[in-house]
Amino acid sequence: MSKTFASAGDLTPKTISFTEVGEGLWAFTAEGDPNSGVIIGEDSVMVIDAQATPRLAGMVVDKIRTVTDKPISHVVLTHYHAVRVLGASAYDAQDIVMGAAARAMVAERGQEDWESEFARFPRLFEGHESIPGLTWPTLTFTDRMTVYLGRRRVDLMHLGRAHTAGDIVAHVPDAGVMFTGDIVEYHSACYCGDAHLQDWPATLDAIRAFDLDAIAPGRGDALVGREMVDAALDNTADFVTSTYRAVARVAQGGGTLAEAMAAARAACDPKFGDYAIYEHCLPFNVARAYDEALGIDTPRIWTAERDRQMWAALQG
Repeated sequence: MSKTFASAGDLTPKTISFTEVGEGLWAFTAEGDPNSGVIIGEDSVMVIDAQATPRLAGMVVDKIRTVTDKPISHVVLTHYHAVRVLGASAYDAQDIVMGAAARAMVAERGQEDWESEFARFPRLFEGHESIPGLTWPTLTFTDRMTVYLGRRRVDLMHLGRAHTAGDIVAHVPDAGVMFTGDIVEYHSACYCGDAHLQDWPATLDAIRAFDLDAIAPGRGDALVGREMVDAALDNTADFVTSTYRAVARVAQGGGTLAEAMAAARAACDPKFGDYAIYEHCLPFNVARAYDEALGIDTPRIWTAERDRQMWAALQG
């Protein structure tokens, strides 16, 4: 096993795609790197997830300007992770929106998450010196909030715990399209280091109940058409369930973290081993699933030091 995380050596630039998933709705994707979404309303634009730095956010703005010159009025952040939120200042939006639970996580663990993610995945923080500090929302909500971009309605909702305790989605009902953040992935590994793995499948079922025509996922290609939507929902559920069940058997049987890692590999490598960021996510996924199986409901805070300790335990 390598002495460094797989992502530390991932320095290859990714090809950006900008895909229309509905009328005036776009997905900014980059081969398994964090996605952003764009909702063009009657009089302004909403961005879903900001990217990790203002420099990377500028690439999203450049794509937006190829399809509209309307001002960016809202940046919606689906959860608190640094790679999603730290580029928010680049959009000059009037409002930054988060779920209330996500804002609480910024306060509790935002700085630690920033430092941990930066050490794990340096390529995603290109231009990090331009980050002005932690991103704080101007608006929060608990369960549901509706924003009107002129006549276009966007429903922001917390549908349940999944990738984090504070995930939200953005639903555009006139188009049957949802921006899910990292609750849904497509041919990219789910990062479960701060997850609630046993709750995640029920949250996917809540998304499925909307009978969507398209999803812009957290990572991976845009999902256009119900066949792709259903396949991604099924696949995400399989990834999470396969990981948790394999690790839980070991943890609840008194096994070690390294033994849990071996069990997760046996269950997941054949199905998901070629997915984007799989090797990056796996050790964090195993560590969180191990904790959850032993009754630790609130994910422990990741720090750069805890990352190293976990990696050493897996190698030992």
